[in-house]
Amino acid sequence: MRMTFRWYGENNDSVSLAQIKQIPGVEGLVWALHHRAAGEVWPEEEIMEIKRQADIYGFHLDVVESINVHEDIKLGRQTRDKYIENYKASLRNVAKVGAKVVCFNFMPVFDWTRTDLYKELEDGSTALFYEKSKVDNMHPNDLIEQITNSDYTMPGWEPERLKTIKESFQAYEDIDEEQLWGNLEYFLQEVLPVAEEEDIKLAIHPDDPPWPVFNLPRIITSKQAIERYLSISDSPSHCLTLCSGSLGANPDNDIPGIIRRFHDRIAFAHIRNVRIYDNGNFIETSHRTQDGSIPMDDIVKAYHETGFQGYARPDHGRHLWNEECRPGYGLYDRALGIMHLWGLWDAYELVKKKGESE
Repeated sequence: MRMTFRWYGENNDSVSLAQIKQIPGVEGLVWALHHRAAGEVWPEEEIMEIKRQADIYGFHLDVVESINVHEDIKLGRQTRDKYIENYKASLRNVAKVGAKVVCFNFMPVFDWTRTDLYKELEDGSTALFYEKSKVDNMHPNDLIEQITNSDYTMPGWEPERLKTIKESFQAYEDIDEEQLWGNLEYFLQEVLPVAEEEDIKLAIHPDDPPWPVFNLPRIITSKQAIERYLSISDSPSHCLTLCSGSLGANPDNDIPGIIRRFHDRIAFAHIRNVRIYDNGNFIETSHRTQDGSIPMDDIVKAYHETGFQGYARPDHGRHLWNEECRPGYGLYDRALGIMHLWGLWDAYELVKKKGESE
């Protein structure tokens, strides 16, 4: 397991590279050009500037999250080929700084959905929260206003994307899940050969949450969906970002079982916990198994048992000790999360070594 930490860039993150450097075992940054809109080519000079900053602290840039997929590609519009060519160019450019994994998603309109960015937990910390009944009964514009009311840019909720929100919803009235699958396959057929040429693993992120939101189709939601997705191509670049929190919001998803089934196709692991309520609500918690509904201990065990050598990062963290940060992406709880994950990993490693020596 190769530990990384998501960083949003200079002047766009409350966490500094000097602080990340002090977290044990973190070797690389999960990065992106967040100011670039979906469909734009990422300029080589801007990518090289990120590398210059990372090099000062000895971090690699192996993992990109995310090169966003333009909505016209998801909708299958005639203009998609132009944006697919731009995507190929961005893949070639990030390869020049050693990128090995590019995480992406194929969620219509919204990359992720929450109704409260600072829901208070019993201990006084706050976390991202999803209230099902509110989503079922609110207008998308109300949610947009709530999510974007932050001093930080919110990935998946970029202003350029939200300017055309009304048109996007109208466009998806004619798109069902099967059509979305078809548009995804078209995209993959075009970009996977380039990813192979550049030795990049293109790793799709599951839908968050893993069910339809505002009647928009969602397709990467379960073990069966992952099976279908991975059957599209046997290319070594055709891979998965396994997010335990996204898939885990549905209690029917057996995350350790999914890891054991698809371990050889998982290029990137997002490891986090959520607490699920009977009414369909969920809230993000600490990384400890006891604090949520997801078996974090068995998840790490599954990665260890299958010899996982891919990249991992702690995903969304709580907001602790009055930290002012991007929602879900502060320093303290993600650093605590890393230490919990390392503690589990090291314990399984010790058990393995003891067994081998007996």
